[in-house]
Amino acid sequence: QLQLVESGGGLAQPGGSLRLSCTAPGFTLDYYAIGWFRQAPGQEREGILCVSSAGDARSKVSVKGRFTVSRDKDKNTVYLQMNNPKPEDTAVYYCAASRAYDSYWDREWKYDYWGKGTQVTVSS
Repeated sequence: QLQLVESGGGLAQPGGSLRLSCTAPGFTLDYYAIGWFRQAPGQEREGILCVSSAGDARSKVSVKGRFTVSRDKDKNTVYLQMNNPKPEDTAVYYCAASRAYDSYWDREWKYDYWGKGTQVTVSS
């Protein structure tokens, strides 16, 4: 079964940058839309970005202009580039894979496979 693995989390300075990676050892991600979700303490998990198998990307307003999603099919990896992070971006970040890509890209139920998450803390 496809298992997703996130990496790259840690401590980020406000106004700095951090890049998260999502990969699936032994499986190709080529045919999946990959979403990035996050869950802050005491809050529900929310979808923030998604990239289709063709590279089309969507993002929530809260991260638009600061976070970007991209995929490298040669490396079988999807990236979440976090620029100018803010303390309110502190959360556990998850990647997830879906066979479909549509207007429900930010809904958890769209996704079939999930990683275990990586902690991102934004603090000076």
